[in-house]
Amino acid sequence: MRKRPLIALAAGVVAAGGATFAYASLVERNMFTLRRFDVPVLEPDAEPLRILHISDLHMMPDQRRKQSWVAALAGTDPDFVVVTGDNMSDPSSVPGVLRALDPFLSLPGAFVFGSNDYRGPVWGNPLRYLLPSREYVQGVDLPTEDLRAALVDAGWADLNNARTILKAGGRSLELVGVDDPHVERDDYPSVAGPISSGADLHIGVTHTPASRVLNAMASDGFTLLLAGHTHGGQVCVPGYGALTTNCDLPQSMAKGVHRWPGSDAWLHVSAGLGTHPTAPIRFACRPEASVLTLIPR
Repeated sequence: MRKRPLIALAAGVVAAGGATFAYASLVERNMFTLRRFDVPVLEPDAEPLRILHISDLHMMPDQRRKQSWVAALAGTDPDFVVVTGDNMSDPSSVPGVLRALDPFLSLPGAFVFGSNDYRGPVWGNPLRYLLPSREYVQGVDLPTEDLRAALVDAGWADLNNARTILKAGGRSLELVGVDDPHVERDDYPSVAGPISSGADLHIGVTHTPASRVLNAMASDGFTLLLAGHTHGGQVCVPGYGALTTNCDLPQSMAKGVHRWPGSDAWLHVSAGLGTHPTAPIRFACRPEASVLTLIPR
């Protein structure tokens, strides 16, 4: 007599799980969302400055909806655009990435790369991301230099282990960046040093928000730090948040704006706009881009 209720319960659990997966894979991962934050990093009486932060496109060639949505962000009228890597998921992704970014290439911009700008994804069990330590497996070579050349030719600053000063929104911006710490391509010591007193704003950029990099940037005086990589946890528990950040960043800082501990710096981590092709789902963590309006302290 007890078998029927147990069978019904099991069927209900399976149905609920199937419905959740369908929502996460077919609905939420395509619910592109624009986040807006005010970040108090400017000098008193300074005019606001708008930064559009785009990350983790993980673009596939046929993702025209994502490409169109990103291109439409030109309507936010940013003063400056920062892209924090993991743009590609396929050797044929460059045209799609450039379609998405084309409206911004005439604006001041800067970029760093993530691991998925160098090597493609490898199919595997997505649950491995929950492991505290795991071997990182890389796949097919991606057309890194084609994407780099297109962005640099447009006038954007390549911040992969580089430092520069440029103009945006009538201000002088000092920028420092590293290549992806997740695959140990970062070399902050080669660009380290105190901030320039002649710049109006000091921004540090990295794909992976590794604490060793963020601490070094903040110690040098960079007051706005931008990163991606975490996907905001990608699959979150409502009321709890991210289960993992895939780096040493605390789970409570998986996305959004936070004060970086022990410094005057603010950190913005983008939850990104894509997913790894082996785990094409998002739950309680919509794909996003962000407009950061920088305001006086």
